Amino acid sequence: MAFLYNLSIFFYSLLIHCAGLFNKKARLWIEGRKNIFTQIKNTIDSEKPIAWFHSASLGEFEQGMPVIEQLRKLHPEYKILLTFFSPSGYEVRKNYEGADYVFYLPLDTPGNARRFIEMVNPSVVFFIKYEFWFNYIRNLRKKNIPFFVISANFRPEQHFFKWYGGWFRQRLRNITHIFVQNKESLELLKKINITQTTVSGDTRFDRVYAITKNVKTFPAIQKFCEGSDVFVVGSSWPPDEEMIVRLINSGKTNYKFIIAPHLVDKPHVASLTEKIKGHVVKYSETNKENIIYAKVLIIDCIGILSHVYRYGKIAYIGGGFGSGIHNILEAATFGMPVVFGPKYHKFQEATALIEEGGAFSISSEAEFKNTIMRLYNNPDLLKQASEIARNFVQKNIGATKIILEETNQYF
Repeated sequence: MAFLYNLSIFFYSLLIHCAGLFNKKARLWIEGRKNIFTQIKNTIDSEKPIAWFHSASLGEFEQGMPVIEQLRKLHPEYKILLTFFSPSGYEVRKNYEGADYVFYLPLDTPGNARRFIEMVNPSVVFFIKYEFWFNYIRNLRKKNIPFFVISANFRPEQHFFKWYGGWFRQRLRNITHIFVQNKESLELLKKINITQTTVSGDTRFDRVYAITKNVKTFPAIQKFCEGSDVFVVGSSWPPDEEMIVRLINSGKTNYKFIIAPHLVDKPHVASLTEKIKGHVVKYSETNKENIIYAKVLIIDCIGILSHVYRYGKIAYIGGGFGSGIHNILEAATFGMPVVFGPKYHKFQEATALIEEGGAFSISSEAEFKNTIMRLYNNPDLLKQASEIARNFVQKNIGATKIILEETNQYF
């Protein structure tokens, strides 16, 4: 099985290099790893203790942030190394001030894993959520380096729980401790005799709750929102935007709209702007005059959405008509009911918040319009859903504390 795993890594690399001929993200993936070991050698001081955090992309990084920041406070003598697998994480957070070093993770070949760990010599390692790179895990185990997986979420369809999953299950036994989000994950692991586990919850709750305590203000956005109820659209994709645009153009609500597309390239933003009737302004072009008359504000930059939610009355979260919804907790923490498409079942927070009445899933444009108008025309329902959303976040914070208390013995 190890041979097949390494062969799959080889073919993955081959596919990425082929895709790099015509795909920008693939090219970034390749370029970011060129001379990676030389970069590491010239940058990292491996004589000082290093806490290594690895995340696949931006979403997983957000889950790791609370642990990184609290660990730095508790153990300032440690240097923080942050690695990413995907360009969508690295390119956004390569200048993250909470880490001393930020790199792409070299591909998980036996040689790369051995060389990376020898060069970095981490004292403790945290991988976030779904990241299981088995050559890295094997080498960390060989060197007796404490290795933790945090905010993990397991499902029955994963290969660990299949009849052919013996080799993968054995790799899980090399992990020092696994912090899972829920009891369902804990029980799945118990069934395959993985017992070095703790239900800690999801560190994203800690992350989004912390945002409300250190929220940023944006004068232009604040001016846009003055005297109006605001509908915030977060991380939208074209199928989401088609419904949103038709709602805006229908004029059936008095909402002002803030739209933060997932794709912020100029052609997409221009196309979106052209479809909307009335006065639309892009955030990058706001001034004292145009912001006053605008009905729709398009956020054509990245990095501020989690703070923009503070201005909203209701939120629509994109991705539910594609591969899956984006982060709903960033809106919920500000007491916003959240609406999203049908592909949410992999996200336990979405399922739980629907059950409690603070979130609403829609599977068609008709359902979208009905849900929005029901909330718009029923202030009591809107208020109730808002309180449920806010309380939902507050009652689920605390995962970071559990993780750091359990791992403190290794520092």
